[in-house]
Amino acid sequence: MKRKCIIMESLNLPPYPVQTRVVDGKKCIYDVFRKKYVALTPEEWVRQHFLHWMVQYKGYPAGLIAVEAPLKYNKLQKRADAIVYTKTGIPIMMIECKASSVEITQAAVDQVAVYNAAFGVNYLVITNGIQHFCFFRPNKNHSWQVLREQPDYETI
Repeated sequence: MKRKCIIMESLNLPPYPVQTRVVDGKKCIYDVFRKKYVALTPEEWVRQHFLHWMVQYKGYPAGLIAVEAPLKYNKLQKRADAIVYTKTGIPIMMIECKASSVEITQAAVDQVAVYNAAFGVNYLVITNGIQHFCFFRPNKNHSWQVLREQPDYETI
């Protein structure tokens, strides 16, 4: 195992003590949520920074965040980038992370909303590490509303 300096793009998120390494020629980043090194892709870079920001600055308990949570959509097995659960184990927030080079479009927002059929959460978040959007709806009978900022864990 070699250790190298791995440089990734700057994000609109505070830095955190990133642990990276190169294993078998592949760049990896330590995922504290899955407790293992995973491939360091631009999307993973965003996911790790965003989730650390949620834990450190917004009070989300790391133990209530599931990374790459499986979901079924149209009989296909998919994965949500991250799901946040309540203290009683109910899914409350779905997070979709894109690479910083990927523009967040209405199609991306629609994709997350469609995937939500598997979980029925009240909050949807989509981020590319530069822009962050949080949507809320109190129940399935209401339309999604864009929030000015992502709420702290205790307020959801």
